[in-house]
This record gives sequence, C-alpha cells and structure tokens, in this order.
Amino acid sequence: MLEDRPENKRRTFDSGTLSAAERVLAREKVPWRKRLLPFLGPAFIAAVAYIDPGNFATNIQGGAQLGYTLLWVIIVSNLMAMLVQILSAKLGIATGLNLAELCRNHFPRSLVWAMWVIMEIVAIATDLAEFVGAAVGLFLLFHIPLVIAGLLTAVITFLLLGLQRYGFRPLEAIITAMIGIVAVGYLIEIFLVKAEPAQIVSSLLIPRFGGREGVLLAVGILGATVMPHVIFLHSALTQGRIIVKDIDKLKRLFHFEVMDVAIAMTVAGAVNAAMLIMSASTFYAQGLHEIGTLEEAYRTLSPILGSAAGNIFAIALIAAGLSSSAVGTMAGQVVMQGFVHFKIPLWTRRLVTVLPSLAVLAWGLDPTRTLVISQVVLSFGLPFAVIPLVIFTANGKIMGPLVNRPLTSFLAVITILLILALNSFLLYSMVAGGD
Repeated sequence: MLEDRPENKRRTFDSGTLSAAERVLAREKVPWRKRLLPFLGPAFIAAVAYIDPGNFATNIQGGAQLGYTLLWVIIVSNLMAMLVQILSAKLGIATGLNLAELCRNHFPRSLVWAMWVIMEIVAIATDLAEFVGAAVGLFLLFHIPLVIAGLLTAVITFLLLGLQRYGFRPLEAIITAMIGIVAVGYLIEIFLVKAEPAQIVSSLLIPRFGGREGVLLAVGILGATVMPHVIFLHSALTQGRIIVKDIDKLKRLFHFEVMDVAIAMTVAGAVNAAMLIMSASTFYAQGLHEIGTLEEAYRTLSPILGSAAGNIFAIALIAAGLSSSAVGTMAGQVVMQGFVHFKIPLWTRRLVTVLPSLAVLAWGLDPTRTLVISQVVLSFGLPFAVIPLVIFTANGKIMGPLVNRPLTSFLAVITILLILALNSFLLYSMVAGGD
C-alpha cells in the first residue's frame, strides 16, 4: 500500500501555473513550448548547490595543480548527481513526504537523531562554503573588507529568502537567473582560453588522480557536486508542488520532473567542466600550479585573459554564493523540521549558520582552503543521505507505481559504493602519507 500522503500540505504553486500543469497532465492540448514550463523549477533550485563557491574552489585548485586530470571526476560526479536528484524528486512526488520525514517515520529514534546531528554538521559546512564564497566575491569586486562583505551577504540572503512569502515561483525565477549569470560568465571565459581538446578527451577516457593531493581534490569535487543537503531539499520541493493520485498522471508528472533534472544538471555539469578547463588552460598551462586561492585566481586572470575576465569571475562567484546560501538555509530548515519535527524562523536559522562563517572571516583563515575542506566534509556526509534515499525509492510499499526499476537501484548502489570507495581512499592516503 502506498505511503499515506499528507494531502493537507500547503501547496507552493500559484494557481495559474498549477492550472497549466494540470491541463498538461490531463493530456489536454497545450502548445509544446508551454508543456514543460509549469514543471521547471525544483531541479534548478537544487542545481544551485552544484555550482556554488565550493565548486569554484575545488575546480580551480584541481585545474591549476593537475591540469585536466580530474575532468573525469566532474563528469562522473555530475552523472551521479543527476541520478540522485531524480530519485529525490521521485520520492517527494510518490509519497508526499520528504526524505527527512520518511527517515523519521521508518528509522529508530536514536538513528534519526544521529542522522539529524550529522546533517546539521553538513549544513554548517555547506553554509560555510556558500557564505564565504559570496563574501570573497564582494571583496574582490568592490574591495569591501571580508567581514563587512560577510554581513552584506547575510542581508542579501535574508532578502532572497523573503521571496518565499510570495510562493516558490519568484524565488525560483531569481535563482534560475543567478544560475544564468554563472553559466554566461563561464561561457565567456571558456571562449577566452585556449583549451587542449586532445588532453580533455584523454582525461575523460583515462581516470587517474595524480597523487594524494589529487585524491583530496577529487573527493572535494565529489562533495561539491553531489550535495547531501539538496537531496533532502529536492524531495521537499516536489512533495506538495503538484498533488495527483491518478497513476497515469503520476507517471507523467515524474517524466516532466526527470526532464527538469536533466536540463538543470546538464547546465550545472557544463559549468563545472568549464571551471576546471578554464583553470587548467590558464593557470596550469602557464606553469602557475600554485594558484590555490580564489583571490589569486581573480588577480591572475586579468593579466592573462584581459581586465574583464577577473570581474566576470567575481560576478559569477557572487551570484553562486548568494543563491546557494539561500538554498542552503532552506535545506537546513527542511532537515530540522523533517527529522525532529521542529521548526524555527528562517531568519533565526540563517543567523545561527552565519556565525561560524563570520568567525572564519574574522579570524583570517584561508577562505579557499576552508572551502575545499568543507567540501570534503560534505562528501563524508553523502552516504547518510544517499543510502536512505535508495532504500526508500526501492520499496514498493512506499513508492507504489514509481518504485525503482532493478537497473535504477543497481546504478544507485554503484553510486553509493563509489562514494564510500573515494572516501576510504582519501582516509588511507592521509594516514599512509604517501602518493
């Protein structure tokens, strides 16, 4: 029997868009250009986490230190992320519950509390990356002291989160626009560099790490690409968005959400690949292997690619940081409410998560190194999100007609094993201390 659906959940859709979606699901004649539009949005919110400042840090360091070597990691990570986000969206559609709520309903209380604590640590690491990244972007572009830039980031994030009072559509539009800014910025920069196609193809076909530091960067790229907090958030974004009971409509709804994920994650994957290619073609090719910080990347881009390149980089970093910071706060709220059934005002949660980030800025810690380490923390938090997701989506009693096919579950298990293998390899390399 299908998991009981909380039909009284508040819908987060405006009436016009909801009406258009219902006409499409009922197979009424709708212009083809408008068929997909009502269903776009949740995956773009989730995709923000895949092009956040943590990605900037890991991709730039990976490209500067190892050239194109880790490009395959980005592609594999993006394919894994696409599968994971599809499962997350499907979970919310099929059950009307998000992943954290299902964990609370089906797991022992002690495990639920442990998972909540782990996910809160992940949320802090996530917010640290996003908040610090946006502050660094403001510092680079406007020469604002980092602490002041951090406070300004907090204010702007509050304003973005305030859009939720008008429903999710305005927030989705703003965040999608910010994704567009990042994508266009890197589209411009990728045309400015002289990439090496043969080396790019070689890096895609021959997986390698390039030493212990390469393993650390690879795990950081994985942690920055497959994000545990948006696995929880994506299921929440679809759980009450469009509620249907008819099996045919349910399957059609899932079909459109798959398209939403495919489009959003393809854009995110292309941006990540462009980041590493730009870094490899610019810094590694010039022998600048020690470009290890966002500030160095910004200052070095201008002499190499022209004065506009550095500013484009900073603008893209600000857009990524602000949008992902808002999304991270939303995800933290979902995690807290789902696991322990406790809700606090968004501004309170934002204030609590801002404090560690402001401390990092005030103490003068290296922002880029902090970003990379935060992504490694996220990678170690991934199994606690992905494993329950696979367990629930493979359960026919919970998922009904949208239960995973055997091949889907197999690929999901392979994803989990790959995450665990990379993390174990990282631990072994750090303990062994060799290459």
